[in-house]
Amino acid sequence: GVGGAQQRGQTFTDPPYVPGGWIEVSTAKKEDITLSVRKLLNRHNIVFGDYTWTEFDEPFLTRNVQSVSIVDTELKVKDSQPIDLSACTVALHIFQLNEDGPSSENLEEETENIIAANHWVLPAAEFHGLWDSLVYDVEVKSHLLDYVMTTLLFSDKNVNSNLITWNRVVLLHGPPGTGKTSLCKALAQKLTIRLSSRYRYGQLIEINSHSLFSKWFSESGKLVTKMFQKIQDLIDDKDALVFVLIDE
Repeated sequence: GVGGAQQRGQTFTDPPYVPGGWIEVSTAKKEDITLSVRKLLNRHNIVFGDYTWTEFDEPFLTRNVQSVSIVDTELKVKDSQPIDLSACTVALHIFQLNEDGPSSENLEEETENIIAANHWVLPAAEFHGLWDSLVYDVEVKSHLLDYVMTTLLFSDKNVNSNLITWNRVVLLHGPPGTGKTSLCKALAQKLTIRLSSRYRYGQLIEINSHSLFSKWFSESGKLVTKMFQKIQDLIDDKDALVFVLIDE
């Protein structure tokens, strides 16, 4: 099973003021939240599929945690049946959502300023709940998660790519409106949370491919080069898990 505890607010030096009051911000240590959440799961150890707590019987959780969710049970349990959490290995992930919206990655040309991509810092509030809202008649979500985790395992173990080949590029295809772009954004959010012990945050770059095509001969290649130079700067940050989404 997989559990997620959403910590209240974002990390600020001082609580920011908004009209009507102060934003409630948690400064609790992750170790303390982990201990309290595990006690909660011990008290309520039987669940029927995915479940979310937003009200708690412990003051510490009420002050510091927005919600606790049991998620992705359908990826492991195919039939609707009670799940005994005490008999499961629960992976617990604690995270705070970034409330900022996307920023723009601009490429300056001689005659114009081109918006080449949108850039999110993950996990983003905008994508919260997106993964759970996507329903498919095939197991594409679980396959994508398994694929990425296996790829990371191969990299960690220095597997020789001549013996076992794998590709870090995922190509999704299908008719318009079937959720390809949403699935990519949701997957980036999901992996950022699941790999939070390895990467402090995620970066999602959604490239506007049409903006990189110039009416001037040979200019398109220069724009693509500039865009990927910016992406390389993000990749050089070892604390960040970087996703590049090219949406045609």
